[in-house]
Order: sequence, then structure tokens, then C-alpha cells
Amino acid sequence: MNTVAYSAIVRGEIQRILRIWRQTLLPPLVSAALFFIVFGGVIGSRIGLTKGVTYLEFITPGLIMMALITASYTNAVASFFSAKYQKSIEEFLVAPVSNATVVLGFVSGAMFRGLLVGFLVTILARFFTPFHVVHPAFLILMAVLTSRCFALGGMINALFAKKFDDISTFSDFILTPLIYFAGVFYSIDRLPEGLKVFSSFNPLLYIMNGFRFGFLGIGPSSIMQTLSVLIGLNIALFVLNTFLLKRRVGLNF
Repeated sequence: MNTVAYSAIVRGEIQRILRIWRQTLLPPLVSAALFFIVFGGVIGSRIGLTKGVTYLEFITPGLIMMALITASYTNAVASFFSAKYQKSIEEFLVAPVSNATVVLGFVSGAMFRGLLVGFLVTILARFFTPFHVVHPAFLILMAVLTSRCFALGGMINALFAKKFDDISTFSDFILTPLIYFAGVFYSIDRLPEGLKVFSSFNPLLYIMNGFRFGFLGIGPSSIMQTLSVLIGLNIALFVLNTFLLKRRVGLNF
């Protein structure tokens, strides 16, 4: 791997994220605060305990996961598509830089934003509910793998996108429904049998269970199943990204 090229991409991404923090970091905090107020303060007080914890504690891991996923995905798709649209990506593709280095550079930048947003939302959550992280090491591993997974997904969308409107297609029609069917705001046990079967094929359900286990100690019966799904997705998406970039898919030059 060309470490000079990799560090240049990552450094540029971090500088951009911090320079326009009002667009990259502030909106997810505002959205999370509204979820905590509406779902936790208004609705949660009428629901009672869920899985042995308060409703606000129950949805907190999901809200953090949702912010982390959205930030990672959005940064990767917007940043790479902008580089493709402005033709600045050509500088990396004609230089002695491997396709894997380019992918890792943009993905690492997106991971920085995703993990930072997740950390900030976690701090914000402390103002609404006094939760205790039961398995911090496992939670950090889940956050890193999840952020990387959806950053890779964002890059694939950016490669296939032909105009700016296309970069929101996956998020609007696939990612958002998967998040809401992953049990962020409810327990899967309460779903009808048909929807339970449908949700079992949703990879975000396993990610959600992993986050809830890391925070609250409740969740999947098999931790290895959760990690296997995430690691498998990471490997598959990374290989697909490098293959598409090697074939110059979506790059009209």
C-alpha cells in the first residue's frame, strides 16, 4: 500500500469534515436529540420497561448505530462522487497507487466521520439517560466494523451514481427501511411471525443486536454470528469496491 497516497486522502477527508462541521457533525446531533426527546421523553414514559430496561435505554444503542451508519455512508458516497464529478479522482488513478489504497483512503475518511458522530451522539445520550456500557471492547469493535461496512457501501453507490440525485437512492429506498426494520425502536419479539422471518434476513438486525449487547448486555444468543455477518460483509464489499474501481465502473475516462 502506498502510505503517502493513503495519508493524503485521509488527511484531506478529515480536514474537510472538520472545516464544514456545521454540515457534517451538527445535523446528526440535532436529529438524535429530537429522537431522544420525542421517543424517549414523550413516548417512552408510556411504554415502561423493554427487555428489562427503560425504553429510552433500549433505543439508545439503535440511535447511536443509526447516526454512525448514516454519517459513514453519507461521507463516502458524497466525497467519492464529488471527486469523480470534479475529475480529481483521475490524479490517483493515473498515479502509481493501487485501487485498494484509494478505496481504503476514502473509506478511512468516512470512518472518521462515522465514529466521531457515533461518539458525539453517545455523549449526547448521557444527558437523557444514565446508561452504562457493559462490553466496551466489543462495542468498539462493532462500531469500527459497522462504520467500515457502510463506508464501503457508500463508495459502491458513488461509483454507480451518474448524477447527484443518484447518491441518495440507496439511502432513501434501501438503507432507511432496513434500519427501521432492524428493531431500533421496538423489540423484534413483538413483530408478527411473517415480519420476524423477513427481519431475520436483514443484516442490520444482527448489527443492531450487537450494539445493544455491547451497551446493555442484552441481544444476540450468538456473538460469533453477529461478528461473522459483519466481517463477511466487510470482506465482500471491499473486494467488490476494488474490482469495480479496477474495471473503472462509473468512471467515464
